[in-house]
Amino acid sequence: MNDFRIQSVLITGSSRGLGLEFLQQFLKSPDPPQKIFAACRNPDGPQSQALKTLSEKHQNVIVVQMDVTDPSSVNTSVKEVEKHLNGQRLDLLLNNAGVLTQNSLETQTSEDMMNVYNINVVGPMLVTQAYHRLMKRTEGTGKTAIVHISALLGSLEDVPNLFTHFPVISYRCSKAALNMLSRCQSVGYKQDGIISIAIHPGWVKTDMGGDQAPLTKEDSVGAMMKIIYSLSEEKSGTFVDWEGKSIPW
Repeated sequence: MNDFRIQSVLITGSSRGLGLEFLQQFLKSPDPPQKIFAACRNPDGPQSQALKTLSEKHQNVIVVQMDVTDPSSVNTSVKEVEKHLNGQRLDLLLNNAGVLTQNSLETQTSEDMMNVYNINVVGPMLVTQAYHRLMKRTEGTGKTAIVHISALLGSLEDVPNLFTHFPVISYRCSKAALNMLSRCQSVGYKQDGIISIAIHPGWVKTDMGGDQAPLTKEDSVGAMMKIIYSLSEEKSGTFVDWEGKSIPW
């Protein structure tokens, strides 16, 4: 039985990959959210065609333009979302938008590091700051949650196991920083009744993960949905994989 009733959700990076899969699985859930805000950078671009088609078929899907690295774009999206919420809270914020570039210790550049960090860390920070007021829990109401899509490659303890095959310096550093952000939010937003958790989706067959990845989008997101629907205050501040197993920081 689901413990977390999600009547509204905002998904960043929803035009493809895991973001689009989350949207599709929310639509198929037994009790779909009344409002699914599908945020992406370019709603009218060719990569957003599948998203556009879904929004035309389902009245509860609202496409929202958002560049997570642009404070003005993020703040404009809040006004749009607030209008549709019509006085209700935002139950779930799914910070999914992210980028990975192939750089080693020898090839990593400052420009790439800053760009990846801006998208993978600053973006989720800006989005959460902007939507925080719409997520505050009032007395007697249900829980709200921030879910950050992180990565095992952000685990400091696990570096010796996977570094040779996946150096990806900027991605690793950004996900380690995202984990810290999630942990800080779990403490800082506790008084507002907001849960914050970081989830590693596994190595998934997406544009980012590539064809060698062992997990399908359907299986990864399906498993993460179970975690999300069973979120509790005790899970806030944790870092887990798609099966709910704890990952060392």
